[in-house]
Amino acid sequence: MRIGKQDNATTSICTSDATSITVRGMDLCSEVIGKVDFTSYFWLLVTGQMPDERQKVLADAVLCAIAEHGLVPSVVATRMTFAAAPEAFHGAVAAGLLGCGSVVLGSAEVAGKFYAECIARAEADGMTYEESAKIGIAALRAEKNAIPGFGHPQHSGGDPRAHRLFAIAQEQGTEGKHMKMLRAIEAVLPEAIGRSLPINVNGAIPVVMLDAGFPLAALKGISLLARTASLIAHLQEESERPIGFIMSGAAAARIEFEPMEA
Repeated sequence: MRIGKQDNATTSICTSDATSITVRGMDLCSEVIGKVDFTSYFWLLVTGQMPDERQKVLADAVLCAIAEHGLVPSVVATRMTFAAAPEAFHGAVAAGLLGCGSVVLGSAEVAGKFYAECIARAEADGMTYEESAKIGIAALRAEKNAIPGFGHPQHSGGDPRAHRLFAIAQEQGTEGKHMKMLRAIEAVLPEAIGRSLPINVNGAIPVVMLDAGFPLAALKGISLLARTASLIAHLQEESERPIGFIMSGAAAARIEFEPMEA
């Protein structure tokens, strides 16, 4: 049975023969290994182009910013999985990555799509960014959805990671329409929802990456790549100083049993 499109059966990422491996038009052994840093290689793999210096700096900064933030759900899932199945290192990493969604870690993608939609509406309908932001926020509120990229349970005074990424983007001169839209949303929030909210790191990531030329469709990959490094670190620590079963026990102790009503 044929499902989906069956034409254009091609790939432009990698090919190989008996003596060479070619990745995005570059010889892996003579032009990449030992000559290209991993952040640049990641950008090349995703976009097909080597990043310029500004793009490399921003991508590097974002990967560092989102890799680690303590015992968040993805880390807890990974460490508890490893405690139960220490032979499945890869399964424990996968368990953590599978929990990266619209609320935690994957929210940079949600935010990026929202900002892009607001920009597209402003440009198509000839309205200001603030007017478009108000429409977008109203639509989110009507569905009882959070404003993506805003608010943080701990960093209520402002996410320090976001502040640092904005500073780097300013230093590199890459601020563009996505930054402008983010600031427009920030400006109209008090009127739209009755209070201001701090910009979190998942609001900063899509802004600095999209303004630097990274593709919207690959935004979630930034967080997944960065968090993979952190999960491996937590698994190394779990193998030496295990806390997976401690967390499991703490969860069992914290949750109270409630009998079902007859």
